[in-house]
Amino acid sequence: MCDHTTTTPRAEGEGPFAAGAAEITAGRRTLLTAGGGLAFSALAGLGAGEAAAAAPRRFRDRRAYVLVVDGCLPGEIDGGLTPNLRALRDGGLRWPRATSLPVMETIPNHVMMMTGVRPDRSGVPANSVYDRRERQVRELDRPSDIKVGTVIERLNRQGFRTGTVLSKEYLYGIFGGRATHRWEPAPIIPISGHAPDVFTMRAATQMVERFDPHLMFVNLGDIDRFGHTDFTGQTVQVLRRLALAGTDRLVGDFVAMLKRTGRWRRSVVIVLADHSMDWSRPDRVVSLQSVMDDDPLLAGKVVIADNGGADLLYWTGPGDQRARAVTRMRTLAARHPGVLETHDPRRSRSLRLGPEVGDVLVYCRAGWRFSDPDPFTSNPIPGNHGHPATRAIPFFIGGGHARVRTARRRSSPDQAATIDVAPTVASFFGLRGAPRGGYDGTARL
Repeated sequence: MCDHTTTTPRAEGEGPFAAGAAEITAGRRTLLTAGGGLAFSALAGLGAGEAAAAAPRRFRDRRAYVLVVDGCLPGEIDGGLTPNLRALRDGGLRWPRATSLPVMETIPNHVMMMTGVRPDRSGVPANSVYDRRERQVRELDRPSDIKVGTVIERLNRQGFRTGTVLSKEYLYGIFGGRATHRWEPAPIIPISGHAPDVFTMRAATQMVERFDPHLMFVNLGDIDRFGHTDFTGQTVQVLRRLALAGTDRLVGDFVAMLKRTGRWRRSVVIVLADHSMDWSRPDRVVSLQSVMDDDPLLAGKVVIADNGGADLLYWTGPGDQRARAVTRMRTLAARHPGVLETHDPRRSRSLRLGPEVGDVLVYCRAGWRFSDPDPFTSNPIPGNHGHPATRAIPFFIGGGHARVRTARRRSSPDQAATIDVAPTVASFFGLRGAPRGGYDGTARL
């Protein structure tokens, strides 16, 4: 799930877009207008056409474009609706066993792409968490939520230009003003909180043609958003199929522009999803809040952050009762129909989710969804992700650069993941060093 978690309502003038406007008003970013009603902003003091003269000469001509086809399933690339994506995949390097990483949600996996580290280091384990300091469930949509540096900032420091074209409000929020150039997304669909792909790709094209960033990070949200609300998701997938065809056409237009302008031969195009998608019937709902509140030990002392295919449970009672409470929460959750498995993140160290994920992580089975705290209104949408059924993702690298053209192995049996994007980009641009503690991901070029 992406947008239906119950959170404390924001006051007017709050939220990611308001914060972005405040940056411009305060002079930290400069507003730059473009044709077709598009608006971009740049770091203060950086001219619209300023060259990256400080970038190492050997890497100065290279370009990397990261296109996230949000929520896409690997098999959909072969479904006949995405000939352009399939051509990019089959003409480049591909990792058929690629996966999203826990929790299989949008925000944490986009953060992993640009940091190259797991959530126990980045501080971003899910879309929604219970903020113990603020005592509310909220989305992780603030720039300060990311506790480590990104490859965007590393490129900036070494003289490269960077750009973000992010269709979703919370992605715009969490990446904030890190890039030298940023699309100020519009129009935004109020309920979905995203800009349609036709506007996103128009912005991506104009950003390339006008500002020519060395790295551009793009989120295409239509496939995910249409999938969430597609009540035919378990059968004919009417809305989903329309979104797949539309996004594929836009990607094809973008690739044609790169070839037409001569950029293709010096570029890599990294295409992947942040997670896939799973659909549930109206009667396949797991709601744990009432179960916890009916238990004498747990009543009134458990807060749940609903992430669609995953529930994050937080113990708010006395610390000396935590161990007993965690055991009880896991026992009660495991008994509920539709629950796949439960974890104590402190003990399941391989999850690497950090303290922000709470005290118990609960996954649902394929074909089910969570709806907390209210079983009817908290999450009414049929399409969800966050659980293991949505781990598999497409991951491939196209482009005309020699690093792609001359690679010996076109299809790899290795299990690539979202955390591999940052080290791949860093390697492509010859960035010196690595984050403190090194990357958790692997360079795939």
